[in-house]
Amino acid sequence: MEKSPEEILQTALQSGATETERQEMLSLFHQENLEFRVKGKLTDVLENSNDTEKEELNLKDLFERIWDRILQKEKEKKGQTFRFNTWMKVAAALVLGVIIGSLVFNKPEKTEPVFYTSMAPKGSVSQMILPDSTFICLNSGSTLKYTINGARGNREVYLDGEAWFQVQKSADKPFIVHTGFYDVQVTGTEFNVKAYAEEAEVVTTLEKGSVVVNSGNIRLKEPVTMKPGEQLAYNKESRKIMMKPVNTQWFTSWKDNKLIFVNMNLKELMVLLERKYGVDIRTEDPTILNYHYDGTFKNETILEVLNLLAETLPIRYSINNQIIEIKRK
Repeated sequence: MEKSPEEILQTALQSGATETERQEMLSLFHQENLEFRVKGKLTDVLENSNDTEKEELNLKDLFERIWDRILQKEKEKKGQTFRFNTWMKVAAALVLGVIIGSLVFNKPEKTEPVFYTSMAPKGSVSQMILPDSTFICLNSGSTLKYTINGARGNREVYLDGEAWFQVQKSADKPFIVHTGFYDVQVTGTEFNVKAYAEEAEVVTTLEKGSVVVNSGNIRLKEPVTMKPGEQLAYNKESRKIMMKPVNTQWFTSWKDNKLIFVNMNLKELMVLLERKYGVDIRTEDPTILNYHYDGTFKNETILEVLNLLAETLPIRYSINNQIIEIKRK
């Protein structure tokens, strides 16, 4: 007889659980149709744990960090109210990844790296906290494959798309972001990596700390060390690397539901809007793609954005069969 999710969780949470049983629990945690059921059960376990058990999992500091982050996010939102009880449930749910990491990965025996995948569909931004307390914002249309027991104990993620990282410091366990072209290695810092497969450049923007860009699928003469306020871009066509100082906010504001455009052409802008709002935008007039736009959007709907563009640029739009068509005025 097939086990229920509750039975699988109960078995895996026992001290004598096998590696297979714990991996079975992890697979449940990453199934969308079981997400709330699994989180609810694990939340109950967390709330019913005594203080000693929580200290053994080193969760005290993490609870405070998560709680501060939740309160900060709530201050940024307007017109929304939640009961304190609900926020406690949210905090408990966020920390579940750390509990699972403690149960599965802090085992003395050596095991092969286990990878899990998180996705942010078009029209959404996902937030996640890895078992090592690293915080990640995953931009729309992005996929992140991750493990915390990689080669030589490294923490490793594989990115297709865009993500902002706030890496928990660990001098003896480097954190590595693998893209399709180069690797970014850090020990603790804040940075953004944009590596969409369909785009011409792979871009890393450093806000705080220090990162080292190493050869991945491309050959670098030597590793490149970046300082805060710098951006490194690799062009896939020319195979050249360029590093320059930038205003990092222009490239990381998406994580705060804000888009900043500085002399951006309409072709690039259309791609960003398609990802952010999960829409399909088309034009039959390639000449308008060279129009440039400066501006900032935050919390606007796609219709509000289109209206602003139509007021600023010599364009008009129509919506046919859920497809946005842009034409010259």
